[in-house]
Amino acid sequence: MLGYLRTEKPGVLEPPPDGWYDTGDIVEIDSDGFVTIKGRAKRFAKVAGEMVPLGAVEDFVAKVWPENQHAVVTLPDPKRGEQLVLVTDLVDASRAALASAAREAGLPEIFVPRSIVPVPTVPILGTGKIDYVSASQLATELVHAS
Repeated sequence: MLGYLRTEKPGVLEPPPDGWYDTGDIVEIDSDGFVTIKGRAKRFAKVAGEMVPLGAVEDFVAKVWPENQHAVVTLPDPKRGEQLVLVTDLVDASRAALASAAREAGLPEIFVPRSIVPVPTVPILGTGKIDYVSASQLATELVHAS
């Protein structure tokens, strides 16, 4: 990639500042120069080489089950890079129902979370927003336990 094409400057290729691209990844570089991705500043998953916006997946799930609380987080996937995991307070949420709704909505299969983790309550911060760190920890514990 040679740089960014921005809407505010049509036709102008902007090289990345200092040679670094803004991927949204939060990384750690160890003393040997190895880079480890620790998280993302922006809520996207990379599934089988495709960028999947987690907020769009949450919006889709909320349309399917509007009476419930949902959070979509990611876990590592050995074959696809990452997998989507739905943490929800809907006890009988099913992947089959989401897959069917996604087909009806014209959404790609990668928008359907691979795993569903039913919880009594989705973790919420004091601000009223979803606590994604805690939701991710729950997903990790419960997906690996099953």
